[in-house]
Amino acid sequence: MSDPARFLTAFAQALSTMALYSDGHPARERAIDRSYQLLHDLQQHDSNVEFSFLGEETVYGNVALREMRDWEWAGRLANAGVQRLEFEPNVPRDEFEDFLEQVLARLTLSMIDTSEARQTKRSTIKFGAIGIRGESRAMQEAIDAPVSTATIGYSLGEEIEAVRWMHDEVTDRGALPLIEAEAVVRSLSVAMHGESDMVLPLLQLRQFDEYTTTHCLNVSVLTMALAEYLGMSGPEVRTFGVAGLLHDLGKVRVPVEILNKPGKLTDDERAVMQAHTVEGAKIIITSDRELDLAAAVAYEHHIMLNGGGYPKRHFDRDCHKASTLVHVCDVFDALRTKRPYRDAWETERVLGYLEEKSGTEFNPDISRPFIKMMRDLEGKVLAASGLDSDAKEAEAAAAIPVDREQIAED
Repeated sequence: MSDPARFLTAFAQALSTMALYSDGHPARERAIDRSYQLLHDLQQHDSNVEFSFLGEETVYGNVALREMRDWEWAGRLANAGVQRLEFEPNVPRDEFEDFLEQVLARLTLSMIDTSEARQTKRSTIKFGAIGIRGESRAMQEAIDAPVSTATIGYSLGEEIEAVRWMHDEVTDRGALPLIEAEAVVRSLSVAMHGESDMVLPLLQLRQFDEYTTTHCLNVSVLTMALAEYLGMSGPEVRTFGVAGLLHDLGKVRVPVEILNKPGKLTDDERAVMQAHTVEGAKIIITSDRELDLAAAVAYEHHIMLNGGGYPKRHFDRDCHKASTLVHVCDVFDALRTKRPYRDAWETERVLGYLEEKSGTEFNPDISRPFIKMMRDLEGKVLAASGLDSDAKEAEAAAAIPVDREQIAED
């Protein structure tokens, strides 16, 4: 058994023993001491110990512990809101015991309010939902508040915060936290299959500086919905969802003043903006070679069916199917979002544009099913809200003409 697996086994045994015996009992103290000693031993080789619990997978750092696959405690911890454990060097024994007691409280009171639980004082040990890094109470209240969506009232607070943290990690360290990306996609997949008939929680932009975060979440959801609509398997749907989530990752290297410029870009600024496809592919492929599909999508998602778009290729070839799905979903969400240089388009106007460009910009085998899927969903939204679809279509028809150059700047 590996050292990380040995520690986790002792960790679970300590929790079980603490549930049976009161403070000061010798059996309780021995179990805590053994778990604490194994953590100390583990940190002799890895000073910052991190574990993540993702469904049936237990991950140590960025490596899945195959020997702990289907470990029952992984599911129990995740269900209690403990998806991630982080131990800094030199954890004091009393703080480790206090941490065990907090985890045990979550396990025995699974309905505990996680936003309140996160306020418990801790320093060298962090635990909670994936992507959360000890945020302040004010910030947590803000991200936990329900956000306005295009279809249903749904809170994506932790997913939003996880994506922001991912982008910060790429900016600060140049490394992509793959575990968090996969966890966000799993969460979005669950949200898509909730009790409501409206399964696409598309976030509405509240501030311009939220654009990159909300856009990548929306594109991931749309891509998974379309992949599912096209009959793809569950694993394939989630793989495409990760690619959708990461498609604009290269924009972390685009200056904010260019991203949010209220007007057309200069030639130099446009070159910087368009470089995000190459930069995103580089970040992804250097972070994990197994993410070659996501890297291809980051590189190709602005390339049109007729060879237009960017980046320019030396040899003509077809884009990956995932890229063609993300391309359609990317344009749809970009156009329906208000940007500093243009207003948001109505859904029917966006779908009309996709229909017009099918066969030239978009692969019709992808864009036409997407249009049908979205019109079906839009019809359900209108029916549920009591809005007049004829009035909506008339408003879309009266919209200003398409400015293709501005669309390319999204």
